[in-house]
Amino acid sequence: MSNPYNSASERASILGPTLYFKGDLSAEEDLLIQGRVEGSIHHTQRLTVGPQGTVKANIHAQTIIVEGTVDGDLLAEKSVTVKDSAKVCGNILSPTVSILEGASFSGSIDMGKKTGPSQKLDARTVKPTTSAA
Repeated sequence: MSNPYNSASERASILGPTLYFKGDLSAEEDLLIQGRVEGSIHHTQRLTVGPQGTVKANIHAQTIIVEGTVDGDLLAEKSVTVKDSAKVCGNILSPTVSILEGASFSGSIDMGKKTGPSQKLDARTVKPTTSAA
């Protein structure tokens, strides 16, 4: 297996299943969360919440993939994918959204706005609702 830090394009970080992080998390490389995170996440690359991952935070990233549990809003510049093993309670704002059969999702989806680095996104951008899909 190659070292994930051999080149900038392959750089990735993993927050393992025994890790608990509380606060504001930011990164500029692909990130896989297998542990527990509470607070806020601002990310410039792909962020994956793995099957063991539990996140209680608003997430802003280029691409977001959820396989575990997220309680918070998902704000992506490119896409959000909610896998069949995922549980998401929060709103999604992204130009592309995919929710696979079997996933648990409670919130609203807004695909109407083109998001990008110049557009400031935060939790106030998406209004909470009680709708479920």
